[in-house]
Amino acid sequence: MSDQYTDAQLAELMEAIYQRYSYDFRDYAPSSQRRRLSHALERFHCADVAALQQRVLDDPDLFEQLLQILTVPVTQMFRDPSFFLALRQQVLPVLKTYPSPRIWVAGCCTGEEALSLAILLKEEDMLARCTIDATDINPQALQKAARGVYGLHRMDAYGANYRAAGGQAQLSDYYTVEHETVRFDADLLERINFADHSLATDSVFAETQLVCCRNVLIYFNKELQDRALGLFHDSLSHRGFLGLGGKESLNFSSYAERYEPIAGQEKLYRKRAMLGQRASNKGLPG
Repeated sequence: MSDQYTDAQLAELMEAIYQRYSYDFRDYAPSSQRRRLSHALERFHCADVAALQQRVLDDPDLFEQLLQILTVPVTQMFRDPSFFLALRQQVLPVLKTYPSPRIWVAGCCTGEEALSLAILLKEEDMLARCTIDATDINPQALQKAARGVYGLHRMDAYGANYRAAGGQAQLSDYYTVEHETVRFDADLLERINFADHSLATDSVFAETQLVCCRNVLIYFNKELQDRALGLFHDSLSHRGFLGLGGKESLNFSSYAERYEPIAGQEKLYRKRAMLGQRASNKGLPG
């Protein structure tokens, strides 16, 4: 159905959504938008974008359904295990030197990555003094994340990821089976603050020592990528860490020179010290 609408019609729909609901998809990558919009036209039985736009503006419940399509709710626990292994080996030893480390998971979806980090921190005896801020623009995803309940059928794959990420126990040690679902332990969830936050419209969330935003920037155009990277840079404390997705990079961004790679293949970076900070920050960790 992608040939049934123009770039101008696509832009008009996204502008209308922003004006009506304050969700800003105007700077998302057009290729991604087109795939999801074609799916939405079929699902909602709309002949064209104009019909979909009218229904969305008239029906907030239908917009909530469209939001699930536009926000790409796909994730898993310990996705890309080598990334979490690099965190364990290269980042957490530095974070241990802080009294109360803070981590921001931007675009947390249904919470699997935030939970993975909580487990990692618990195994490194850090969880009790850490705070994880997990943010997303999808309220339904955030509600699911806060419950910590997932399908039992996913646990074999998640457990394999956990072991490859250097897990020190069994993933099943961290959840209770309830029929065809599992519920992760309360002591993991109580260290995670799930909150609404838009990388397109909102400001810096909090000062952090680690920002993880993985497999989110690939859905943004260059301008929105730079905006998000600017938020991360401003949020990170002196010599803080940034983790991106496997298909994402700082190359060609406005912030490429402000970070140094510490595990390039795993897309882990460390914020460079600003000129004039090196002497004044000698007492800080790292």
